[in-house]
Amino acid sequence: MKKIIFLFLLVIGMAGLANAQQNKMPTPDEIAKKNVEDLDKRLKLNDTQKSVIYRFTYNQAKEQADLIKRQQAGNSRDEDVDKFYKLQNETSKNIRNVLKGEQQTEYDKVIEERLSGKANKDKKKKKKKGEEEVESDIKGLLSAPPLDPQKQ
Repeated sequence: MKKIIFLFLLVIGMAGLANAQQNKMPTPDEIAKKNVEDLDKRLKLNDTQKSVIYRFTYNQAKEQADLIKRQQAGNSRDEDVDKFYKLQNETSKNIRNVLKGEQQTEYDKVIEERLSGKANKDKKKKKKKGEEEVESDIKGLLSAPPLDPQKQ
């Protein structure tokens, strides 16, 4: 009887772990909240700025989620990719207009870090403090520069 109960609990635990491992796409609300929190840490936003930026990022995330769902369903169009990036650019421009002076400069740095992938590398370093960081750059894949025929 104890073995049956133990096996039953083991199966339930494994099912719970398997369910937790599934990659779930965050909701537009979660994306917007996280974005505002991240920007608030770096830019020291006031309440009005937080509210306006939340609205911009929520609308962007909602529209982009619709585009992603359409792509996953196989109904995407060529202009959807353009629309996806256009939404990002418009949202970034709108957010920049809400910010003042030094905040705009810092926001530009945040955007540069996101585009270069530096923000993700910093998060990985925090997670793997004791482990060696593996550079995910193509520099290691490039061959040596071609030899100059005149030098030979």
